[in-house]
Amino acid sequence: MLSERGLVSHTILEYQFFVHKFLQERFRGRPLFLKALKASDISDFVLRHTPSKRAQLMTTAFRSFFRFLLEKGELQADLAASVPTVANWRLSTVPKYLTPKEVELVLKACDRRTAVGRRDYAILLLLARLGLRAGEVVALQLEDIHWRTGEILVRGKGLLHDRMPLPADVGGALASYLRRDRPPCPSRRVFVCTKAPRRGFAGPSTLTTIVRRALERANLHPEFKGAHLLRHSLATSMLRAGASMGEIGEVLRHRAANTTEIYAKVDFEGLRSLAHPWPTGGVQ
Repeated sequence: MLSERGLVSHTILEYQFFVHKFLQERFRGRPLFLKALKASDISDFVLRHTPSKRAQLMTTAFRSFFRFLLEKGELQADLAASVPTVANWRLSTVPKYLTPKEVELVLKACDRRTAVGRRDYAILLLLARLGLRAGEVVALQLEDIHWRTGEILVRGKGLLHDRMPLPADVGGALASYLRRDRPPCPSRRVFVCTKAPRRGFAGPSTLTTIVRRALERANLHPEFKGAHLLRHSLATSMLRAGASMGEIGEVLRHRAANTTEIYAKVDFEGLRSLAHPWPTGGVQ
């Protein structure tokens, strides 16, 4: 997964979690005899855990795992083909977002008189102004910030790297945190834990916690409270300011144009122009 597909460590850990759980339930402490696995073992497990919000990730992990076992000769049949498909209705939902005023409330809710407040403020600015993913903020290295050119290197999905301009307010918040608050430690990560052991964040879930706490301080209670909320909010704000889908996709670094299509659903004014008037003629 790391050397051939270029997956990030967080995704690999999630794959391992599902595979480990499946093998635990199947063999229940007995020796792992992989050749004894059957298609019914997989379907039964998936059906038991389908209500999970991460069911699609689970089935993807299984397909990857069983293809690997087949390639290594541990299986005689391709069990990847036996993994059930979990329905994914593309573009079926409207992206959750905050208005620009609500985003500013979230930023102002950080107590910048404290070290933790200044750190969280810099993180939230990266999410809100640049639309970074949580994992990209976690992976940010000290050498990724190019102060002279005013750029930042983003370590994106699939080991892809992109350069983005560093807005003045984001750069100022980062400089303040690095000069005043980042504790000395061997880690090259920009953001590290304030308490020992001094090391980079364990994963994107840490940023989800930071965003959730900021929303609570701002007295905002959106349905979705993850770090991706600020990325969606940036895209929605750009759309309503007149940005094209191509421009939004470029800022969010989408590799495929159709990934950006979902944001067309929040352009309510544009959608109203497509609506036909309700026919009333001849109605009794």
